[in-house]
Amino acid sequence: MLKIKTPKTQRAARALEKRASKLVENGKKTLILHGTKTSGVLNEVLTQIYHLKRGNAVKYTKKNKEIRPFESGGETSLEFYSLKSDCSLFVFGSHSKKRPNNLVLGRLYDHHVYDLVEVGVENLKPMESFVYDKKLAPKIGSKPFFAFIGEGFEGVEELKHLKEVLLDLFRGEVVENLNLAGVDRVYVCTAISPTTVFFTHCALRLKRSGTTIPRMELVEIGPSMDFVVRRHCLPNDSLKKEAMKTASQQSKKVKNVSRDVVQGKIGKIYMPDQQVGGMALSNDIKGLKRQRQEAKMKNSAKEDQAKKRMTDS
Repeated sequence: MLKIKTPKTQRAARALEKRASKLVENGKKTLILHGTKTSGVLNEVLTQIYHLKRGNAVKYTKKNKEIRPFESGGETSLEFYSLKSDCSLFVFGSHSKKRPNNLVLGRLYDHHVYDLVEVGVENLKPMESFVYDKKLAPKIGSKPFFAFIGEGFEGVEELKHLKEVLLDLFRGEVVENLNLAGVDRVYVCTAISPTTVFFTHCALRLKRSGTTIPRMELVEIGPSMDFVVRRHCLPNDSLKKEAMKTASQQSKKVKNVSRDVVQGKIGKIYMPDQQVGGMALSNDIKGLKRQRQEAKMKNSAKEDQAKKRMTDS
């Protein structure tokens, strides 16, 4: 039998409250993991992604032998680390002769694997290889722009899936309004072929244009690399339907209840006709008993007075 354990300390209660479902969820955190064997290129890629996601990422440096996301049972350790670190995105790197410089990007729902995209990394250029004015360096936690160039992102199923995962991975917190002056970075993804995507990170420079809309210039600051799509795994329809559920923000209308600015909450109560005039009264009513006792006491008092008069006469 499964047991529901309640927190015994205030610290545990606060931790559970943070992980509980909310109407507006917190920003998604990314879990970065190493496989059994990794190459120097792959280690550099994981480090670069961690720097791009700094503040919203958790990186484990130890090797993980039991993690195989595409195999049945190989995602158990991955889901455990996700629950432990409270992450809903992950990046897993591994290297083998069959799949060199292999990178698995994925999303999790309720700390279970939701979908996966496997890509190979080629032509890596780290941030340190780019020369630019350091004043243009983007701030940590700033919202980025995305540019997806190429018809492959609309027609090829693998690239459409990769586009969704990259958006979730790098977009940060979801906001309703955005100040253009605070946007300082752009992620550019170009579909070179049906299986290859060129990914680069650019700083955004705003210049005067003589109008209210400024002129934008892109300065490449890295990293940049080619993603070669190898495998991908989509979620089934039932899981996708469950994950897409949203709570209704409109409160249900309560019958006969209204609100007023001055009086506040007002309720109406409907009472049926009592029909008191037609009700039958019993003889055991307390009020009638009291009247009878008072009448008996008066009658006994009159009798006593009559007896006194008879004796006096």
